[in-house]
Amino acid sequence: MGSEHYFSATPASAENLRTIQVRLAGRDVEVTTAGGVFSPDRVDSGTQVLLSNTPPPPPGGDILDLGCGWGPIALSIALDSPHARVWAVDVNQRALDLVRRNADALGLDNINAVTPDDVPDDVVFRGIRSNPPIRVGKNELATTCCRWIPRLDERSDGWFVVQRNLGSDSLQRWLAATLHDSFSVHRAATGRGYRVLKVRHHGTPMTDTIPLP
Repeated sequence: MGSEHYFSATPASAENLRTIQVRLAGRDVEVTTAGGVFSPDRVDSGTQVLLSNTPPPPPGGDILDLGCGWGPIALSIALDSPHARVWAVDVNQRALDLVRRNADALGLDNINAVTPDDVPDDVVFRGIRSNPPIRVGKNELATTCCRWIPRLDERSDGWFVVQRNLGSDSLQRWLAATLHDSFSVHRAATGRGYRVLKVRHHGTPMTDTIPLP
């Protein structure tokens, strides 16, 4: 699979469904993946670093997995927090279909797998977990961050994993300089060449996006 396909709305590559064994939320589970989505053969290293270096998700409320792929982060959140409502968001329709398939197979009824525009505007998130698609480009990533991070509830955290050599440090500096002063940004962990960035919202929830610099 070429890397240009996984952030396409309708991947051109063959679906090639496959079943893999993975460990999510401390459990060995079987999931379905496919061609044309990110890391179809395993839980990728960045996601492993993120899941290993974040606290348990909030027990309730709305939680966002931004750029969900076939669903390792969203499924982990849903397994850990069965009373939360998990929004698995991606532009890739094949990925969203896989998340729904995997949620059904695992008996999880608290995942909404949707495109970005299908998330209601009034939803405020108790948490965000994301392995964002860095290769979409710097401008698109900035637009994505400006759209979703301001929707964190007060005293809530967003966790983002970014490969060091793909700009994690510059992203951290940009977020710190761009976000409203009610937000703080710091590097929470490192591992396998990745940085885990923690964005904390200290103030009143902001439902409006912030302007690009």
